Amino acid sequence: MAMTSSTYISFPGNASEAFPFYQELFGGELEVQTYDAMPSLEGFPFTPPPGAVAHATLTAPGLSLAGGDGMGEDLPPLTSDVYSFLLTFSTEDEARGFIATVADAGGRIAMPFEQAPWGEMYGQVTDKFGVRWDVNVPAAQG
Repeated sequence: MAMTSSTYISFPGNASEAFPFYQELFGGELEVQTYDAMPSLEGFPFTPPPGAVAHATLTAPGLSLAGGDGMGEDLPPLTSDVYSFLLTFSTEDEARGFIATVADAGGRIAMPFEQAPWGEMYGQVTDKFGVRWDVNVPAAQG
């Protein structure tokens, strides 16, 4: 079986802010399509607000992220302890740099980055959009 996998996030109206932020964090190629740019919305079951993101994709080394703006009145919050995105870095410096960048940009450290009971370095940071990133560095191979 041949397949690929991307994470998809439905943002509560701020995908146009989130995806450029993620491109700054991870690099890569960003493509954004707004509903405004579509030739016709005839037949859509909803009327998107001006500037709403229909679909965005960020493709960076080791990461594929997709998403858009969710529609509706009662969208669930992104902040949750029932999911996270696990990032595995090669070095502690890279991992600490990522955590610091996310925290300094309005995020918060959810769990300090330190040696975990299973021997790897591990921590958690939640970004300013409410998405939690679990950060891991494998134990040195002896």
